[in-house]
Amino acid sequence: MSEFRKGNVGGVDRALRALVAVALAAFAYVQLAGPYAYAAYAVAAVLAATALIGSCPMYTLLGVSTCRSKIGRPT
Repeated sequence: MSEFRKGNVGGVDRALRALVAVALAAFAYVQLAGPYAYAAYAVAAVLAATALIGSCPMYTLLGVSTCRSKIGRPT
């Protein structure tokens, strides 16, 4: 499996990303116009996608993971 496809976004992180994505998209729809709205929609889309997929390419590049450790769990 590719390094970018491995899950590295934990449950709480995923929930917060989804919540922020919805809030940012709603804020952009109500308050922003023009390029600022498009930029906010783009950020919201990235947050929503990483929340749905459970993997963040930036986390992979930085070597960060918010998933629980699988050490000690039976395979």
